[in-house]
Amino acid sequence: MLFANWIRSLKVGRLIAATSLALGAGIIATSSQAAEPVGAVYLLSNELSGNAILVYARATDGSLTYSASYPTGGTGAIIAGNPPPDPLASQGSLTLGSGMLFAVNAGSNEISMFRAHGTTLALLDRQPSGGVHPVSIAVHGSYAYVLNAGATPNISGFFIDAAAGRLKPLPGSQRSLAGGTASAAAQVSFNGDGNILLVSEKGTNLIDLYRVDHRGYASDSKPFKSNGAVPFGFDITNRGYAIFSEAGPNAASSYEIDDDGSLSLISGSVPLTGQVATCWLITTHDGRYAFTANAGTGTISSLKVAPDGKLTLVNATASANLLAKPVLDMAITGNSKFLYIRDDGNNTVTGFRIGPDGSLTTVGSATFPASVLATVQGIAAR
Repeated sequence: MLFANWIRSLKVGRLIAATSLALGAGIIATSSQAAEPVGAVYLLSNELSGNAILVYARATDGSLTYSASYPTGGTGAIIAGNPPPDPLASQGSLTLGSGMLFAVNAGSNEISMFRAHGTTLALLDRQPSGGVHPVSIAVHGSYAYVLNAGATPNISGFFIDAAAGRLKPLPGSQRSLAGGTASAAAQVSFNGDGNILLVSEKGTNLIDLYRVDHRGYASDSKPFKSNGAVPFGFDITNRGYAIFSEAGPNAASSYEIDDDGSLSLISGSVPLTGQVATCWLITTHDGRYAFTANAGTGTISSLKVAPDGKLTLVNATASANLLAKPVLDMAITGNSKFLYIRDDGNNTVTGFRIGPDGSLTTVGSATFPASVLATVQGIAAR
């Protein structure tokens, strides 16, 4: 009996020791993981000789360190009429969604899909874009739509088979843009529910809306006249308001997306005092603030978005004098803690911490190769 008790005690002791070792290992692993970069920022090289994703590790303080380059398998392009440093003249050429990273290959008329795990990317699939010169990709759930800006402009749909790691074209999903060959389209994006697609047309001052059914198929375009000229980049808030930049008046407008797939103006062309070439626009994920990239003045402007969608200019030069023109394309991290912008004037991607009041405080910058300065287009962050 005493011997049996001794054996049981020995087993318990070994179990406790093993558990302690496992817990200790877990603590060590957790500490190691805490020291790892908490996110990543991605740039699209858009090189004509071979497109690639440039990856930067993001530390807890928002600072960036170059990590790696991953070929997309396709080629980039400088589209006629869009000279460097804005070769695609678009927003959303590099898009995170549904656990994947999507990139356009404007030169080879393809899109690439990567599985993204922090700074590590794995190319899963590459498919024809369904048109010419893809410039922007929208993703929601199991569906993606690409905006093709060349030849006869269109949008084209895909099913995302995440389990198989495949991007499957939706047969017959191509839909024309209302402005046709004059569209000079810049961006495609889903609304929050994924049942409406929006497209901005710079050349015709139109905003196209498409209703999307449960199979992922879009309706024909329903065009609306933009309040201000040259609607370019836009974002849709968590309350469903569409906020557009307007490169004509250097302003921003907000709209409500109605249930019938139409737009109702809320704030019309709020001026960004003294700014030039207001082209890109993003919002924080809580929907409280919007930021524009003003290429011609090398600045970021900040606006407050009220609960009813009304816009108020907070600071026309929220980035102070920290950037050099031109600045192009921005991304915000998933927790809306940091904003990153392509500062082409300095060959860098520059980061800012977003304050509770929408203010911006620099967290430093990281260079990108001077060899891609004429082609680089697109940015995404996590």
